Amino acid sequence: MRKLTANDKPDERERITLAEAEPMIPTPDGKRSAALFEHGTLLVKLYAPRGSDPQQPHTRDEVYVVARGAGWFVNGAHRHPIAPPDVLFVKAGAVHRFEEFSDDFAVWVFFYGPEGGEADPVG
Repeated sequence: MRKLTANDKPDERERITLAEAEPMIPTPDGKRSAALFEHGTLLVKLYAPRGSDPQQPHTRDEVYVVARGAGWFVNGAHRHPIAPPDVLFVKAGAVHRFEEFSDDFAVWVFFYGPEGGEADPVG
């Protein structure tokens, strides 16, 4: 496991707070998403779009957890209202985005599994 924040105290390696993660956004190159943890195939990020959500489909499965704010989530043909502590799943390659979100909107993002996503269970 590798924590990617400035807080590298041994007793804090498995934990990150929203207050610790928020100053990492925007990144030095202006991105509204920052990597926080890595372990095996798992990558944890904080994403806080502003104005609009320009993201494109990703190559791995992902889970979002709404940390703060509210808005709408479009996942393929479905559109849902969202607010903390909602959990959202997106299959690899699926078109998705956040819309009409509040100015304080932020989500935890968990990318995991192989490129192309995990296979759906049979049956």
